Amino acid sequence: MFRLLPETPDDTDEVEWLFDTAFAPGRTALSSYRLRDGVGAVPGLSHIARDEFDVIGGAVRFWPIRIGAEGAPGLLLGPIAVHPTRQGEGLGGILMRTGLQAAAQAGWARVLLVGDAPYYARFGFEPQPRLEFPPPTNPKRVLGLSLVPGALEGCAGPVRPWDASQALPTGVGPACL
Repeated sequence: MFRLLPETPDDTDEVEWLFDTAFAPGRTALSSYRLRDGVGAVPGLSHIARDEFDVIGGAVRFWPIRIGAEGAPGLLLGPIAVHPTRQGEGLGGILMRTGLQAAAQAGWARVLLVGDAPYYARFGFEPQPRLEFPPPTNPKRVLGLSLVPGALEGCAGPVRPWDASQALPTGVGPACL
């Protein structure tokens, strides 16, 4: 049994430990982390799962990004991790659906990630060959999901970090059409 909770600043050390356990400490060298540098995760979208002993069994985070030449606002999903002793229980899927639902309710239109297409396809993610993540990213692993119908249509070009000096959008933002 797990309790799903929004991540708070008090959870940060435990969540970072979980991500290091799941991915190894060198995870921050991945190119997708260049989109997270200097920017905080979006409040209210990142979630944790705590078991009956109050131990974190899984976590997911969402980060603001700019997509395409027009700089349409979007979300970068990740990392998402489940502790190795809790894998195979469906916790990753629960965290994914909870985070995506929170993102849609908050008015976000589009979500990107770098990952395995066969796994993420079950959540509706599709390859985005016209979007360019910082190198070296395998373009076949760039996936996207429209939370608003058509939100990724016409999106092409670079995916860039959010400017930390700018406020987060309150709606779906400009379309990539």
